[in-house]
Amino acid sequence: MKIIAGTKEGVFVVDKGSTRQTLAATDVWDLVETNGYFFASTGKGLFRSNDAGESWQLAGLDNLEVWQTRSASDGVLYACTQPPALYRSTDSGETWLEVESFAQVPEAADWCLPTTPVTPGRARALVIDRNDTRRIWVGIEVGGIMHTSDAGKTWSLVVPGDNPDVHMMYADPKSSDVIYTSAGFGRFDGVAELVEGNAGVYRSEDGGKTWHFAWRGVTPLYARPMCIDLRSPFGLTVATAPGAGSHYSQEGGAKAMLFRSYDGGESWISLCDDDHSPSSANIHGLTPDPEHPGGVLIGTDTGEVWAITPEAEWSLLGSGMPSVLSVAVG
Repeated sequence: MKIIAGTKEGVFVVDKGSTRQTLAATDVWDLVETNGYFFASTGKGLFRSNDAGESWQLAGLDNLEVWQTRSASDGVLYACTQPPALYRSTDSGETWLEVESFAQVPEAADWCLPTTPVTPGRARALVIDRNDTRRIWVGIEVGGIMHTSDAGKTWSLVVPGDNPDVHMMYADPKSSDVIYTSAGFGRFDGVAELVEGNAGVYRSEDGGKTWHFAWRGVTPLYARPMCIDLRSPFGLTVATAPGAGSHYSQEGGAKAMLFRSYDGGESWISLCDDDHSPSSANIHGLTPDPEHPGGVLIGTDTGEVWAITPEAEWSLLGSGMPSVLSVAVG
């Protein structure tokens, strides 16, 4: 299995035990295959590959920090950035136009990361209704979730569980009205108390209008990477750590865990083996394993890529890379 790994320093291909760099770039936050190409969302623009990650060409959004790229069922591409903005392409990334109405909403004035000094927020997660391309959700860290039902003419904002620190979002394969988001402790004025209910996973059953907490009894609380297997039984997998600063080099390591739910977040089981309960390396990239139903692939801040079975068996596929932020299969 050929793995494409997005790292802090570019894209690497992991194939049959060998690792080679194919793109030098900054912060490859997302890798996705769509419209016949692979797209790499990076800290310096969007890159496109037509040969499964062996070579890359700049595909626009030059010098923008691109966080995620997704395709609607009609082939239209959307990309979201930091500072928060949304872009649309109708020609597979040859040209892009900003969806100006998104960043012009009054609420955009509050979107920020509560750092010192305060920095602009991130539009970092996209969900597009597979049955109605006019319906789009954009997750903002820190800001909440923006939703449009008319392809961006108008927008409404919702904050799941009063938590604006939105990380990842996915729609349930069985219903586009069921949406999941992972969230952290960030708030407009600082950091929330580190207690259950202030970070984790939230679920909506009405297209994002209302949300309920779906992370009860799970520790650590802070949730970021997430994926859903499109094959039955449609496992929802989430990586978690004590906080945003969890890192392998700190005392005790990152203390990261990996959990799965088969019932929409009502209950969770660990996908960690004895050596990774918890994991000293933090988990960033997370995607379903296309060759093994129910399995996932992960990247770590120690520069490794692992395959994990539904039975929590871990196999190392690649190592020696910079921190792995995203993973795809070539």
